[in-house]
Amino acid sequence: MVRSYRLTSGDGIDGLTLGAEPPREPGPGEVAVAVHAVSLSYRELLVARGTYVLPVKPGVVPVSDGAGEVVAAGPGVTGVRPGDRVTATLFPLWQDGPLSAELLPQLGGSLDGLLTERAVVPAAALVPVPAHLSYAEAATLPCAAVTAWNALTGDGRGVRAGQTVLATGSGGVSLFVLQLARLLGARVIVTTGRRDKEPRLRELGADAVVNYRDEADWPAAVRELTGGRGADRIVDTAGTLAGSLRAVAVDGHVAFVGAVAGDWPPLDPRLVFGAAATLRAVAVGSRAQFLAMNEAIAAHGLRPVIDRVFPFEQARAAYHYYESASPLGKVVIAVRAPGGPGRGLQFRPGP
Repeated sequence: MVRSYRLTSGDGIDGLTLGAEPPREPGPGEVAVAVHAVSLSYRELLVARGTYVLPVKPGVVPVSDGAGEVVAAGPGVTGVRPGDRVTATLFPLWQDGPLSAELLPQLGGSLDGLLTERAVVPAAALVPVPAHLSYAEAATLPCAAVTAWNALTGDGRGVRAGQTVLATGSGGVSLFVLQLARLLGARVIVTTGRRDKEPRLRELGADAVVNYRDEADWPAAVRELTGGRGADRIVDTAGTLAGSLRAVAVDGHVAFVGAVAGDWPPLDPRLVFGAAATLRAVAVGSRAQFLAMNEAIAAHGLRPVIDRVFPFEQARAAYHYYESASPLGKVVIAVRAPGGPGRGLQFRPGP
């Protein structure tokens, strides 16, 4: 029997139900993966609350982000074999190029996700885990990291060395923006409303941190830090588009990821015109972008930031912690690795 959590969107976190069912063997073009770890993103809270923008099937196995080991391959599968350490793209059909309507089926939404001991997924969705990463670290990549990579590189121009990148907030996407932008040679500014997070953000490589509670006019502070020019690229995860458009440089780029505060304030179109910059909505990324990001991660030895790891049996507690604790780093649920919850706990790669 395989233990899996299931959830009907709108039932809330406490609607997560753990049960057991017979394992399903992979069909043509599918693989079975023994899941070792999953990580939570804001998307999972939206699914639980019933406010996710894409379809969610009733009784779905939730969570799009995870990593594990291939244990079986169905007919016609090539290029992957049992024992491979893998993760999977959130949109299994989105291999490359722009996103389109037919590519929208997603893990943990219209398709069963990875909060299970054994997942059956399309082989085309699989992405090899960088050799230096643990399963817990690899589980943080599919949503937050790929979104950050797309925001930084997916417009056809990409971030160039010496440019300034602004990440609004200090959530999962923003931390990956900080790490990946530094890897690409950019100067990085991060905003936060928490003084206790400022030292850690600087340790992770932020060149400057702007506390928007101390600096009510944080766009002006960003301009001051850039000699009046503004940031070349802004990754907006907070829904503060009016401020981002005031802080962006002429001919700059604002990648809009979402509004984690849940607020969608009105936007004056004159701000868009006056900024003379590109405004682009970002919806995670393709498998090709995932592979490109992993090449960069492997080449530079980048390690994701993990705040806390919970055991599989405490998945609800992990969700509640993620929702209420304002973690600095990803919240991971260990499906197979031993050990209870603990800050900084990470699991070493297999052979």
